[in-house]
Amino acid sequence: MKKNLKIREIAQQTGFSISTVSRVLAGKSNTSETARTRILTSARQHGVMDDLVSGRLFMNSLTVFAPERAFNSRTDIFYHKVLQGIHDALDAYDVRLKYCGLAENDSDVTLFLEKMSSPDAEGAVLIGIDDPYIHALAADLGKPCVLINCFDRKMKLAGVSPAHRLIGEFAANYLVEQGHRQILTLLCLRRYTMEWRLAGIRDAYQQHNLPFSDDACLLTTQGFSTSEAELAVSRYLADTPQDCWPTALLVGGDFMCVGAVNALLKAGLRVPQDISIMSMDSANLAAVQDIPLTSVLVPREELGREAVRLLQLQLLQPGRPAGNMMLNGTLIVRESVKRIRASKQHCPVQDYDLYD
Repeated sequence: MKKNLKIREIAQQTGFSISTVSRVLAGKSNTSETARTRILTSARQHGVMDDLVSGRLFMNSLTVFAPERAFNSRTDIFYHKVLQGIHDALDAYDVRLKYCGLAENDSDVTLFLEKMSSPDAEGAVLIGIDDPYIHALAADLGKPCVLINCFDRKMKLAGVSPAHRLIGEFAANYLVEQGHRQILTLLCLRRYTMEWRLAGIRDAYQQHNLPFSDDACLLTTQGFSTSEAELAVSRYLADTPQDCWPTALLVGGDFMCVGAVNALLKAGLRVPQDISIMSMDSANLAAVQDIPLTSVLVPREELGREAVRLLQLQLLQPGRPAGNMMLNGTLIVRESVKRIRASKQHCPVQDYDLYD
């Protein structure tokens, strides 16, 4: 703690001991809510909060609301990794982390209010909760709250999310730059975030003056499972004349990629010699069927860490404008995408890439 912190003045103004003031400013949890509120208010008046380093979180308890599937890595690896990022970010603090399952839409309002009205509920993180009524209640309660991978349409709550549209555009552009013009996109469109991903893909087509039609360029599923993706690609190959097959598949997730690769191999096709494949949302699989997977790495754990940092800012600077932070993806070039000539005649798979 810096020497110029006015601990003695804060103690005199609030009536608490110097040791209590020091504990609060150090982010310790062994102080009452009354003491913490009065001391932090006084600290702001003395300009102390502006001098504090960002490595403190002035709360004792944080509640995370997310769909039930997020709490099991087998049912939603994406959100499970986000939760891991929150947990890792809180390791340095004396903060109790609580979890509550909540539906994405038509959420249990009574349950939410019960959890948030608890005296030890000092802040919240909402992961993938789209219910606007829950957003409105969270804003009206006045407690620090950050959204992850969802958006408050009333612009009262801060949030952090992958840059979905830009990720889609970036991935499609990469395939076009590798010479692919016949690209089939395999997506699950159950949330608007994936619609934004598709909008970015359409943007890339437009930039390159390529036509995009849903019938020729888009294959959709109801979920993100391996089995459903495999079935969809198998049916596509069976129903589509071979001369109309794509040179590349752009897939909305790792598990869907597994299904797509399975379908291609069962059809006697090689990856990437016959059809290239690229994943968006990658974080789990470095290879599928021993094929190193080219992908866009979405920073899942970092979504959780950034949410904790946004909570810190809210606590240090109450009243700061709410905004949405967009995190970019990272291109991982492996061997599942081959570069082809503009004439669409395949060239040998290269051991290097323009981005290496």
